[in-house]
Amino acid sequence: MAQSKLILDYVYGHEATRPQHLWLTQPTGGGAVADFTWQQTMDQARRIAAYLRAHNFEPGARIAILSKNCAHFFIAELGIWMAGCTTVAIFPTETAETVRFVLEHSGASALFIGKLDTWEHQAAAVPAELPCVSFPLAPESAKKRGEAWDTVLARTAPLTGQPARAPDDIAILMYTSGSTGQPKGVMHRFDRITRCGEGMLASIREAIGPDEEIRILSYLPLAHVFERSWVECTSIVEGRGHVFFAETLETFVADLQRARPTVFISVPRLWLKFQQGVFHKMPEKKLNFLLSLPIIGSIIARKVLRGLGLDSVKHAGSGSAPIPAGLIAWYRKLGLNLVEGYGMTEDFAYSNISSIRLNAPGYVGSPLPGVEVRISDEGEVLLKSPGQMQGYYKQPELTAESFTDDGFFRTGDLGEVRSDGMLKLTGRKKELFKTGKGKYIAPAPIENRINASPLIELSMVSGVGQQAAYATVVLAEEQRPKAGDAAGRAELTAQLAALLHEVNTGLADYEQLRMIVVASEPWTIDNGCLTPTMKIKRARIEANVAASVERWYGQPGPVIWA
Repeated sequence: MAQSKLILDYVYGHEATRPQHLWLTQPTGGGAVADFTWQQTMDQARRIAAYLRAHNFEPGARIAILSKNCAHFFIAELGIWMAGCTTVAIFPTETAETVRFVLEHSGASALFIGKLDTWEHQAAAVPAELPCVSFPLAPESAKKRGEAWDTVLARTAPLTGQPARAPDDIAILMYTSGSTGQPKGVMHRFDRITRCGEGMLASIREAIGPDEEIRILSYLPLAHVFERSWVECTSIVEGRGHVFFAETLETFVADLQRARPTVFISVPRLWLKFQQGVFHKMPEKKLNFLLSLPIIGSIIARKVLRGLGLDSVKHAGSGSAPIPAGLIAWYRKLGLNLVEGYGMTEDFAYSNISSIRLNAPGYVGSPLPGVEVRISDEGEVLLKSPGQMQGYYKQPELTAESFTDDGFFRTGDLGEVRSDGMLKLTGRKKELFKTGKGKYIAPAPIENRINASPLIELSMVSGVGQQAAYATVVLAEEQRPKAGDAAGRAELTAQLAALLHEVNTGLADYEQLRMIVVASEPWTIDNGCLTPTMKIKRARIEANVAASVERWYGQPGPVIWA
């Protein structure tokens, strides 16, 4: 790794040596796209930098971005960095309350408003006096706040030269998605995000080879560390790749077909939904039979991947939450090299990754170069990473508590390390709970078993102080219509009872579930049951059902319909 080089140095290098290289492709509606070469990107970024400089904000001023993924997010961030400021990205699905909290807590000096679905609800959280610039794809009502991006570009001359940042300047103030309590602001320095971008690029190149073009679709939230590090920063360091953006959920397949990604990163819930979509078109047993046939099997596998838009993928990754081992095996049967990784906001998602050479069911991989992992006496995973955060913004006490005396970060995850360095996560320290039997239960491994079923979209294991644990489940989307009539519900009840028996067979007696409860409605970001990165909010879900739990335990049978 070139230790003296920082991420803006890479940007200036691409601007000078590959100005006509097409870097970003943004859908603009109706099948049309806007393309941005490095020269076009930097012309706009330099104008945004000059605009911000003209405000005479304090050095390191926090500039917020509230937007779904788009090319203008990348361009705005480069402008923010060149202007001497720090980026604060807010999840585009956040409530007004959280938007207000992040703007106030960060002390944001300005806000870029982009593609949004719920701006009408979020608008009240933005102070009237806060300078705002709306991206071209922002909602029409948002364009009435402040100035339009194109207007700013038209009247502002580009910033000249190569403004530099110090290695220990804060590049990104990244707010966690808040699965428990208020989001925390994680400070990331320029030198560390650069080292991570270099290390991640080396890992991708090792997987796909030195010459394969890196084409990637950006659709997971850029406000989250996963997408920011493995997509944006890696592509900035690389310079010769091509980043495509998704337009909407409805156009997702078309967006994938346009990008034909060679690298594709997702989260377990989406890998599961892709699989369930395939099973909806062809029953699982029939597909498995066809895949087992010589010659025909490989043709069918290619057809399935082509239908998903993943037939060009050379390297596929899953992160953010545990993924069932069976799901990885299924994709590999199709010929997709899906590997699992592990990282968090606090280490800029630079921690562990599996490879085709070294992987195992239930393991999240071995440490990336420069990462040290050890297990505490209590079983907690402790980490040192080149991407280690500078600390939590305005929370020095919490920062101090989060590190050991010798500088290892306390992840809050429980795990074990194999002799070859492979890490297995066994649960979250804070999620452990005791039933009336007095032994601790880790819910995540049990949830993984449940989530492996094509009947299930999401699950949560709970039961603090009860006679036994139980699981609440959200049915897979294509299963939900069956619940509407008596025959369909009876069939699902029988299938869920069989699933419960199967899951319990593999558990210790104190872990075994008393029942499966079918949630009355899906858990979503909008109803507050999922974080913006689609992790379940346990406390919220448990609070929602608290009044019903005793009644459920009083009912006979293994399956309860909430």
